[in-house]
Amino acid sequence: MKTPNPSRRSEQSRRAILNAALDLVAEVGYAKLTVEAIAARAGVGKQTIYRWWPSKGAVLVDAVLALSEDEEGAIALPDTGDIRADLRGVLRAIVDEYNDPKIDTITRALAVESLTDPTLNTQITGRVLGPLLEVTKDRLRAGQRAGQVAEGVDLGVAVELLYAPIYHRWVLRTNPLTHEYADTVLELALKALSPATINTVE
Repeated sequence: MKTPNPSRRSEQSRRAILNAALDLVAEVGYAKLTVEAIAARAGVGKQTIYRWWPSKGAVLVDAVLALSEDEEGAIALPDTGDIRADLRGVLRAIVDEYNDPKIDTITRALAVESLTDPTLNTQITGRVLGPLLEVTKDRLRAGQRAGQVAEGVDLGVAVELLYAPIYHRWVLRTNPLTHEYADTVLELALKALSPATINTVE
């Protein structure tokens, strides 16, 4: 008889907990979500959850991260050399996530709670948004080296040009959030960031 692999068992429990948290917050909302309910749905003791996470908010942050991480556990952006194609894929993927009813419910719940929960806000900003913004800056730097993005631009502002309109339309539901809209945002942002535009303005 083979000896059970503790690491495999732990990973199975971790995945079960993250999935349970995602399912439950979509069903009952963040306010009614409890660690006890997550544990019951995942088939583990609540002490197992507290051994890995300090709160239900921390569980959900990891659960959201798990939806967008690659196999090595890191958020990654494509770099094919074509910045337009790469960023188009990223923005369209974000649109698809926001349009997924389950992800929409979870993300809205976290966004609302983070407004009044500084700890949760710090976790989301530092572990979800922060890494995405940084890898996007890295992709823009590669674009600069390739002559596709102007040198000297504020990359923090450049990233906001890409993501803020998508987030704004999603939060306020001002108009449908579509691939076509994302493509338009990208074209306007790339035009503003192109060497030709910057040099003309200067």
